[in-house]
Amino acid sequence: MRHWLTGCLLQLLTLSVMAADALPSVVSGQIERLSAFSSRYVGARHIDVWLPPGYDRQHRYPVIYMHDGQALFDPAVSWNKQAWQVDRVAGQLIQDAQIEAPIIVGIWNAGILRPAEYLPEKAMQFLNPDTRQAPMNSRDLPELMADRYLKFLTEELKPEIDRRYPTRSDAAHTMLMGSSMGGLISLYAMSEYPQVFGAAACLSTHWTGIFEQNASVPLALFQYWSVHLPDAAQHRLYMDYGTETLDALYPVHQQFFDVLVREKGYTGERYMSRAFPGAAHTETDWSLRLSLPLRFLLGKSAPAP
Repeated sequence: MRHWLTGCLLQLLTLSVMAADALPSVVSGQIERLSAFSSRYVGARHIDVWLPPGYDRQHRYPVIYMHDGQALFDPAVSWNKQAWQVDRVAGQLIQDAQIEAPIIVGIWNAGILRPAEYLPEKAMQFLNPDTRQAPMNSRDLPELMADRYLKFLTEELKPEIDRRYPTRSDAAHTMLMGSSMGGLISLYAMSEYPQVFGAAACLSTHWTGIFEQNASVPLALFQYWSVHLPDAAQHRLYMDYGTETLDALYPVHQQFFDVLVREKGYTGERYMSRAFPGAAHTETDWSLRLSLPLRFLLGKSAPAP
């Protein structure tokens, strides 16, 4: 109960701060904000919707749902003065006719509750109770909330985006992208709702669950995905990792997962896994390689594996 009350208080504080949040500046396209978007399942949060250059309501667009929406567009308003610069990278790719223009939905994270929402809930059931609670106890967090977050995404946010904007709402044109735990929740969303999401891009996927090397959490994740990966004939998956800072924990786990997914039929244009030696666990590093997952998801001619 103490943890839950703490979480509720943090959500109330977050809402009070959000009221003064500045809209991100963009160098291409435009941002529309759904302010303090409410939910029956999770705390309210901003949704920043990027509309591409030349946006036309008579045209229908594929949609990418991206997590950690605070860090996607404008480094000037992000917590660490870094950003993916999605508008800059996507805008250039559109201008160069390398990708189909998308609508990008930036879903703000819940601050200190972010790990509770992003850690795949059903996968954690493969851990013993003490180990299962370790990632939560280390951050003084309430219970796991990923399944509620996915209900918010599929039952509330996506229907509202499809109502407001001219989307191509089928699974083949509805995609996900995130980094670190945002990579985990992207893959989890596609696995739990394969009829909704047809592709995911997971950068620097946080296989360890905590900030130190371990086998328990990765094994639980692999056990879940050994059963629950969606049909490779109808889904596509991009994954990558760097080798510095927190990313230094990931290569051994990502390489094992590469074997697992290829055994499940994710080959050729259905799967891409890349290593970026020297890349660190930062928005700046993700921005530098963002063109690759965008071309994988939306490319008019897919990049070579």
